[in-house]
Amino acid sequence: MTTPNDTPQTPTTAAFFLQAAIAFAVSLATAVIGILYLPIDPWQRGFLGITLLFLTSSTFTLAKVVRDRQEQTTVRARLDEARMDKIMAEHDPFNRVA
Repeated sequence: MTTPNDTPQTPTTAAFFLQAAIAFAVSLATAVIGILYLPIDPWQRGFLGITLLFLTSSTFTLAKVVRDRQEQTTVRARLDEARMDKIMAEHDPFNRVA
């Protein structure tokens, strides 16, 4: 059901998704290859590998947080929240139905 107050949502195209996935894979692979071929000690290579792993996982977490925050600010989410607040305010748990 669409109401006039809803913000239009444009779906992600398959080409955009593929481009983003390829760009991520290429950048991660080149970073890993770069770390492997650096002329450094194994413990330094391990430190850089762990750093890259942490950077990758925190990037995914940040992207999810940004997406969730954007979804919370949509009109639909705010209307649903207002409806739930109204229902909860009007609810009387001690009202007995005879």
